[in-house]
Amino acid sequence: MNPRRTSKQIRISNITVGGNAPIVVQSMTKTDTRDVMSTVNQIKGLEDCGCEIIRVAVPDAEAAQAIRAIKKSISLPLIADIHFDYRLALMALEAGADGLRLNPGNIGEPEKILAVARAAKERNVPIRIGVNAGSLPKSANPDLTTAQQMVAAALGQIRLLENLGFDLIKVSLKAFDVPTTIEAYLDIAQKVPYPLHIGITEAGLPRTGIIRSAAGIGTLLYLGIGDTIRVSLSAHPREEVIASYEILKSLNLRQRGPILVSCPSCGRTEVDLVKLAEQVEQELLKINKPIKVAVMGCVVNGPGEAKDADIGIACGKGKGILFRKGEKIGVVEERDFLTALMAEVERF
Repeated sequence: MNPRRTSKQIRISNITVGGNAPIVVQSMTKTDTRDVMSTVNQIKGLEDCGCEIIRVAVPDAEAAQAIRAIKKSISLPLIADIHFDYRLALMALEAGADGLRLNPGNIGEPEKILAVARAAKERNVPIRIGVNAGSLPKSANPDLTTAQQMVAAALGQIRLLENLGFDLIKVSLKAFDVPTTIEAYLDIAQKVPYPLHIGITEAGLPRTGIIRSAAGIGTLLYLGIGDTIRVSLSAHPREEVIASYEILKSLNLRQRGPILVSCPSCGRTEVDLVKLAEQVEQELLKINKPIKVAVMGCVVNGPGEAKDADIGIACGKGKGILFRKGEKIGVVEERDFLTALMAEVERF
């Protein structure tokens, strides 16, 4: 794995982003921001599963004003997502937003962006310049690749803010296409010092979206690029947070909650291993502490191949072997596989 890119460190409320701070997991509410109670409830649920920064859509003045009430009931830093109307950004700042996300492709005139920057600077609130491949500025050079156009758009807005003396900046350059996204981030990472928020936009439903996101986000993280991440899925945002942590855990970048190891099953397996693994996975969702648990289908893929698991079970016909760090600690009947394994997890 490449050394992590050293970026300028900024603060979003009580969360440190960039530098040597842990990579931050973000998500976005899928509620109507104007519905304060529903939005607050969703944010609290996301915080419970590890979300560290939350973004809300601000489509109109009522949504911007709702930020004030939402902020009173949550502890996560709140980012206001602004498109088209810069006045909504000013209203969101007035209501107490901890950060802004602006898309330079649809805000328009530089003086509008500068008005927002002045208000943000007064409040010490960071701005994320969020470039999307699908909404590039009309002035984009058609002779450049999409990735190059994305970088050019971001650099233009960065220079605008810098000219005002504003440097509380975070940058994202997202596309649905994974190679385009990687190319854009590799380019911008060499040109600016600011922290980078990474992700694959509009990745889709969980089955394919998680794979697409893991390929893009995982590659960038392996290359040392990325300070905050979001997995964008057509699903409940809780799935985004869980997927984000799984990507980070797979690269040994952060550990939150259990890791489940399970063999793929084959003709040697004499139990319903898939069902057992699914049951264990559901039980592990209740645990926040890091622990590696193995569910293996036979002695071939048992304690030996899963010897680094904290707790595991190797399942045979009618009986299974419980093990800890590769060492046998007991034999259990098939009807007790789940309860015995989870009892050992709780003891651990």
